[in-house]
Amino acid sequence: MEHPLLVEIIAYAPTAYYHCTHCEVAWREMGKSNRVHEEQLESSLPEDLQREYLAVSDWVKEMFRVHCDQVIVKVIDAASVEGFYKSLKYGARRYPAVIINGKFRFIGSQMLEPAGREIARQLSGEAAF
Repeated sequence: MEHPLLVEIIAYAPTAYYHCTHCEVAWREMGKSNRVHEEQLESSLPEDLQREYLAVSDWVKEMFRVHCDQVIVKVIDAASVEGFYKSLKYGARRYPAVIINGKFRFIGSQMLEPAGREIARQLSGEAAF
């Protein structure tokens, strides 16, 4: 494949809010910033969505391990404006939603493995059924 394969994942993602870069450096030097951000990330999602996000994260790591720089993965927070738009565009009503090359969609965490097989198929150059 000539260009990397684009894999977009729409999922609920943990969120932490940061100050401007200069302020973040100042806060970090005072030893105040890291714990606040860790606490935000720990409490930003309910436990079931945290487990789901961890499964997506593990799946993404595996895709990079297997396919290296042949894939570009873009994780989009389902609660963001872009996540809302992409959900409408691709008809995703449940998450995570894996969109491969803007054409193939896999909805739900049980579809991560089939999405991985589709990525491998596309990167090998096989024709679709």
